[in-house]
Amino acid sequence: EAEKNVQVVMCILSNYTPECLVRSEVSCPVAELEDGSGVSPEEFATKFKRAVRIAEIEPYRATTHNKGIMNGIDAVVIATGNDFRAIEAACHTYASRSGHYTSLSHCEVKDGIFRFWIEVPLALGTVGGLTTLHPLVKFSLEMLDKPSATELMSIIASSGLAQNFAALRALVTTGIQKGHMKMHLLNILNQLEATEEEKAIIVDHFKHNTVSYSAAVQKFCEVRGIEKPQVTLKKP
Repeated sequence: EAEKNVQVVMCILSNYTPECLVRSEVSCPVAELEDGSGVSPEEFATKFKRAVRIAEIEPYRATTHNKGIMNGIDAVVIATGNDFRAIEAACHTYASRSGHYTSLSHCEVKDGIFRFWIEVPLALGTVGGLTTLHPLVKFSLEMLDKPSATELMSIIASSGLAQNFAALRALVTTGIQKGHMKMHLLNILNQLEATEEEKAIIVDHFKHNTVSYSAAVQKFCEVRGIEKPQVTLKKP
């Protein structure tokens, strides 16, 4: 009798899939974290862990921290024909499950072992939809050795973890701005139609000098032995 008084408003599935969690983890002795940046392995591990902890506590930092993770996740989700908006929504909801928006990745340094892991809800497929219709999706899955849905979830979680590690590594060592400026420099050199040899010389020069548009053009002209560029540049 009670069921007769129930009105169905709508019928739809949710993109939030907390029962479909994927965990990707990496660990190694702290001593193996030497990367030539000038920061000792012990200092690197300490600063790295602290950076993750900040993202766990502070929502402003967690937002950018998790956005970086999703850079890695979304790229593979899109390439394999899955719905990146659904995955984004699920992951950010999962990051807020405690009522406090926090980091999707975590770090621990204990007994000389560095551990870094991520846990995210990923409901993905390798059959149906675009996965069989789009030629580039088919190519992407072939590149990944035709993974099962479970294997693809593991690959994608690991992509997010790798992206996060790279970003945090830059932040606690040389600074992320250095990588951005190197990319900016290469964009300028590509506009100038610099050869690979010229690029190598100029990039080496700016390892110890500040990158700017005018400085890059000046150094290019010096290396090529000309007074001004012979191509029209689009100044940023």
